[in-house]
Formats: sequence, C-alpha cells, structure tokens
Amino acid sequence: MASTSTSLIPLRGHGLKASFSSSPAKTALKKALGFSFSSRSSVVICVKSSSGAVKYNEVVVDEEMDKIRRLQNGSDVRGVALEGEKGRTVDLTAPAVEAIAESFGEWIIKALQKERGRPVEDVTVSLGKDPRISGASLSVAVFAGLARAGCLTFDMGLATTPACFMSTLLPPFAYDASIMMTASHLPYTRNGLKFFTKKGGLTSPEVEEICDKAAHKYANRLTKVSTMLNSPPKKVDFMRAYAKHLRDIIKERVNHPIHYDTPLKGFQIIVNAGNGSGGFFTWDVLDQLGADTFGSLHLNPDGMFPNHIPNPEDKTAMALTRAAVLENTADLGIVFDTDVDRSGVVDNNGNPINGDKLIALVSAVVLKEHPGTTIVTDARTSMELTRFITDRGGHHCLYRVGYRNVIDKGVHLNQDGVETHLMMETSGHGALKENYFLDDGAYMVVKIIIEMVRMRLEGSDEGIGSLIKDLEEPLESIELRMNIISEPKYAKARGREVIEAFRSYIEEGQLKGWELDACGDCWVSEGCLVDSNDSPAAIDAHMYRAKVSNEKNEEIGWVHIRQSIHNPNIAINMQSSVPGGCQLMTKVFRDKFLLASGMGKTLDFSQVD
Repeated sequence: MASTSTSLIPLRGHGLKASFSSSPAKTALKKALGFSFSSRSSVVICVKSSSGAVKYNEVVVDEEMDKIRRLQNGSDVRGVALEGEKGRTVDLTAPAVEAIAESFGEWIIKALQKERGRPVEDVTVSLGKDPRISGASLSVAVFAGLARAGCLTFDMGLATTPACFMSTLLPPFAYDASIMMTASHLPYTRNGLKFFTKKGGLTSPEVEEICDKAAHKYANRLTKVSTMLNSPPKKVDFMRAYAKHLRDIIKERVNHPIHYDTPLKGFQIIVNAGNGSGGFFTWDVLDQLGADTFGSLHLNPDGMFPNHIPNPEDKTAMALTRAAVLENTADLGIVFDTDVDRSGVVDNNGNPINGDKLIALVSAVVLKEHPGTTIVTDARTSMELTRFITDRGGHHCLYRVGYRNVIDKGVHLNQDGVETHLMMETSGHGALKENYFLDDGAYMVVKIIIEMVRMRLEGSDEGIGSLIKDLEEPLESIELRMNIISEPKYAKARGREVIEAFRSYIEEGQLKGWELDACGDCWVSEGCLVDSNDSPAAIDAHMYRAKVSNEKNEEIGWVHIRQSIHNPNIAINMQSSVPGGCQLMTKVFRDKFLLASGMGKTLDFSQVD
C-alpha cells in the first residue's frame, strides 16, 4: 500500500471542516504536520499518496508564511491593499495586518518586561493613518491584533508619521508604542505600517522578527480578521498637541522682538500637502503664527491622491509649488510627502530645493549652530555636496542608502563620541539630534522657517536660497533600474548575487579604472556594510560605490549599485564631472560586467541599454 501524506490548508470559502477539539488529536496532527494551530482553527486535510509527489503541507504552509515575510520592506511593512495595480495581487490583507499587529504588541510587551525586569500591564499603543481609502478596514485589523496581544489601543485618526512617534513622548499621552499606517508616496492601492517605541523607529532586524512571528500566526489560524473588539480603541486628538509643540518651537527660537506670538506675520508661505496628511501644518501651525498661506495647494486629505504623487522628489509636485510661489510672490513653498516624514522647499525665486540641495541648506543652518559637526548622508550624494560641507568646517560621512541606516549611523556616531547633529538621505528623510533623531518633514521645515525669519530680522531679504548659492551641481547625474527576473521569494538572493559579483569584478581588476570608493570612518569599499565601531549595524540591503577613472587616471565620476529594499530590482546611480561620462560608465557596466559575467541573464536591463 502506498504511503500517504497530509496537509493543512486555511479555509477560504466553502470546504470540509475538520475539527480537533481533543488534545490527543491535536497533538498527533501537530506532530505529523510539523507545526501547531490554535483550538479555534479549522483546517482542510488533504491526503495524497507518495506517488502524488507534491507535499501540500510543506508547499502551502511555506507559501502562506512567505506572503507575510515578503511584506517586510526594511524597517517598514508595505504591500498592495487594493485591487487596481497591473501585475500585482492584494497581499496586505486584514488577516495579515492583524497577525503583524498582534506580533508587534507581543514584541512590545516582551521588550518592556525585559527593560523593567517585571511583568507589565496596560501597555498602551496608538495608531495613526494617512488618508488612503484602505485605512479604515485595515485599522480594525490593527486594533484586533493589538487587543489579542493584550494592549490598550488609542485611535489618533488622520495623523503623520512623526506625530505617531511623538505620541510616545509628549505628555499627557506618552504611549508605550505607536503604529503609523501609510505607504508614503506609493500609489493609493498600497498601504503599510511603521512601528515606533519611545526609543524611535524599529530597525530592519526587529521588523523581520515581528514578521516572522506573524507568519506563523497567519498560517496557524483561519484567515479571517477579528472584527468584534471587546474593548474598542479610545479616540484621541494628538495632532492638536503636536501642532502646538511645533508652534511653540518657532515662537521660542525666533523670539520676535515685536510680535512674539505671531512671528510669521509678513511672510507668505505656500504649502502643497498633495492631499496627504500635511494640511494641518497650514491651518494649525502657519496660520496660527500669523503667516499668509493664500495659494496653498491640495490641503484636503484624499486617499486617491488625484492631483499628483505626494512626494518632494516628484517633478509635478515641485513644478506646481514653484508656479504657486512665483504667482503669489511668496517667501517660501513647502512640499510634503503623504505622511510628512519628508519635505522639500521652493525658495522665493522659484528654485526647487530637494535632494542634495536640501541637505546643503539644512547643513548650512546646522553648521552655524554646531560648528565642526559631522553630517551623515547616504552614499548617493555628490562630491560637490561634500565640498560644500567641508568648506564650512563640517565633516561628511557617507553611509548606506536607506533612511533608517543613515539615522542609525548618526545615533551610533554620537554614542561613540563623534558629535553628529544632522542625518539626511537624498530622498528627503532628515533627522536632527535635537529632535530625538526623528525623520520629521514638518520639523525640518520648521528649522528652515526659523532661519528665514532670523535672516529677515538681521536685515536680509535674499531668502533661504542664498544659503546654498555656492553649491555646485554635478555635470551629469542619472538613476537606472534593473528588474530582477525571478519569483518574488528568490529575488532578494538573486539581487545579492549580482551585487556581490560586481564587487568581485572590481576587486579582481576586470573593470579597468574602477575602484571601490572609501570615505573616512565608513568604508564604502565594504559597501558601507562594515562599520568602524565594535557593534556594526545589520545589513538590510547590499550596495557598493565605485569611483571611475579614465586611461589618464583622471577621475570622471562614480557608480553606486544597490539592492532595492522595497521592490525586486537593483538601482544604479551615477554622477560624472565630464560630458558623456555617465554614458561611458553605463556602457562599461553593461559590456564588461553584465554581459561578460552572465549576470544580465537574470535581469531586465533595458534602461541600461
């Protein structure tokens, strides 16, 4: 008689139910299948002969668990929450979110017990969300998961990512933890989760641990969310307190000699909130401080984002803001991303300030206050930015791409006795030591506004753009993407193979004139992967930067290659100081590496072509 194998498949719709109420039956099936399930679980048992070849229990359960693990995107969780994206299926479902929220709640309770050395009760967690239309249903799943874990929950409603973190600090709220539901600048079909404790945002390894535990929960129970909450969340208006916090900072630091409570009187400031969560900054901060905000754009929250992507890197967002600034002869334009952890600005002459320019602007302000400080950025910033910082007496530390990496590097440098007041990525994520190392787009704008008012009080009408008038720009700069041709679960490993092969090709001298780059204490030649301290940060994505020279040993530019944290692709950034330099480096990269190594077979490199 042929041997048989059994499998467990979570029910979806109609099917035969097998109930296991007795302990011996549960124990026997647990032993046979290799994993446990709750007493409430219902399962479909499939019996296959060994000749059937497929072991359904392994394949199905592993695949169900992988669905949850693949939702991790660095230090966040992100996925498709709604139908409507070509080639993408919905994977951020209510059951998945409930399992992740429950695992986060358990993680928080365990961390607090370890920290306090005793059992903890009444652990409090707040939830905020951006205006995405999937937010309402997924919020129920978050509250259900947190309730399962034994947490008390608080509903902040429409909020920003920085506000969620601040809700763990500002009295009388001071929650033990917080979750922000957002997918930043991604399409309306996406959504995600960001996690905070009083110490800041969770790291990639911590989120990986939470998702791994959630994967077991998800595969271990009926895929149905617990919509009946025994104790519904308490609604709180934290955004009012957060806005007052920002207003007080501006008033205190400007310390206006004539009108202390309205220090922005006489300034016109235009805000483009992109229909995200940033409209509050206009009504509850700027207007209250006396600013004229006439001409502001897209302030009302709309989860479909009908006007443009809420993103300070988006050309449409910046162009519309620039036009509004010029039309109204405003002093400043502000662009927020959806959840307001990033921002960009437009000066009074209509010049967009984002990317390297924004880093330079904030660096100029910070270096006035903290001469000689170190400034951490990702390794895609220009050589011209390095000169701008060092010319003002600062130190520039290049580090891994990824805002969490950049911020954590600044934290570690300060712990090691290296004064580091600014950490900023080219995407617009920027954190300051004075603000809890929090990447807060609104706070970054507050910093710029305070400097703008101080300049006016000192008799200057040049505007904030004058602070970066000597910042040079690279002659050429490009970004290319190569999609990884692979099943999603294998994409990360495939990408790592390509990037490590790139490193090997350079080290072996197969790319003539290419050399792995280095910068001070953070070795880019190690892919920004090996820190100089005794506790190197965990690697969330592999990346390297190479400087490129011609036959005369004259440096013509650099190439940065990295594995995307959020998508199954590889990003290539290049900058060159000579005409045609980027095209030359791209051709060498394609012919001498992608084609010569055979790595191009697993990649769609049409953009490189």
